[in-house]
Amino acid sequence: MSDRIEAKVTHRFRASPERVFDAFVDPVLARRWQAAWLKRSGQNGRLTQSQIDPRVGGSFLLADERESGEARHWGTFLALDRPTKISFSWIVDESEEDDPSIVSMIIEPEPNGPGSVVTLYNDMDAQWEDWLAQTEKGWIAMLTGIEDVIERRDIPPTLNA
Repeated sequence: MSDRIEAKVTHRFRASPERVFDAFVDPVLARRWQAAWLKRSGQNGRLTQSQIDPRVGGSFLLADERESGEARHWGTFLALDRPTKISFSWIVDESEEDDPSIVSMIIEPEPNGPGSVVTLYNDMDAQWEDWLAQTEKGWIAMLTGIEDVIERRDIPPTLNA
């Protein structure tokens, strides 16, 4: 295995760990946060696919059409420990299939309030070092998209698949 690097982001939610966990893995809600993620990340894209099989060993595929073409993100759920942990492989290019990134979301109750704190770790090959800041920005946009769905500030999906 090659050298590894880690992207790390933290996001606070007003929602309980259970609501955050469920919003991430629920196929219907995932379409909504994916659309919100596209909007928040500045991608002028259109949601084209959102498939989630929320079980350990289950796969997912998230895709959207952008000016540069279709962006596809896929992987397999490695851990689903409701409401504290979600872990999955994360692939954006066929060349990564033998050595995918591993993403772990740790969901903890907010120590001083009714909400929760998510810390997301993305362990990836060091070849992506130049993309580390962009990767963290993308994860922040995704977590904020989940918050938009939970707080009902989301935009409706435009899924055509």
